[in-house]
Amino acid sequence: MVYNKENGSELRIYAWTRTASAVLSHCLCIVFTVFIAVLSRPGTSWFSWHPFLMTLAFSFFMTEAILLFSPYGSPLKKFSHKTKGCVHWFLQVSCVSCAVLGLAAIFYNKHLNGKPHFTSWHGLLGLFTVCVVGLQSVAAVPLVYHSLAKGWSLAKLKRYHTATGLVTYLLGSASLLLGLSSAWFTGSVGEYTWYLSALSSALNALIIMNQVSSAYTAKKRLQS
Repeated sequence: MVYNKENGSELRIYAWTRTASAVLSHCLCIVFTVFIAVLSRPGTSWFSWHPFLMTLAFSFFMTEAILLFSPYGSPLKKFSHKTKGCVHWFLQVSCVSCAVLGLAAIFYNKHLNGKPHFTSWHGLLGLFTVCVVGLQSVAAVPLVYHSLAKGWSLAKLKRYHTATGLVTYLLGSASLLLGLSSAWFTGSVGEYTWYLSALSSALNALIIMNQVSSAYTAKKRLQS
């Protein structure tokens, strides 16, 4: 009986911690995206669209797309898995669209100013990340139309999609962190704001990584 009480108490603490982490992730991605929007003032220049759209893509849309499947912090917790999948698909399409438009904005801005393209680690990783998120989204089509993936079980496809999705998210987070070291951002904010912004992105990445890796491990254990 003592063991059962202790075990139940541990489970409640675990559930509360995971719920608090998910809520924190929701808040961080929203606040950070709004902050970048206010700072960049999209529409004032071609460049202003780049940080706004990239942050909207990877900090908001992609984070929310993953959190949809959180058993503790999903805003659609009571909805069916199929409904969550449809909303996830919509958010990911929005992510890819914003990422491509953000890349196009910075490319055109550099073209107008006669500056070389993709000369920094941020630029190179950003280009690579946009390509990867596009490929990862295309590779997810067989999850919706399973007949396209003959010889592959749906469970295996989901595991691969989960693993590659986490890698893609971490690439997006790394690209955002490198963007915080750009001349534009460091010249626009103070030292403490910079550290808070970096901490926000890093903490969000850790929360998402923990959620996805825990779900991946649990599914693999059940299916083995």
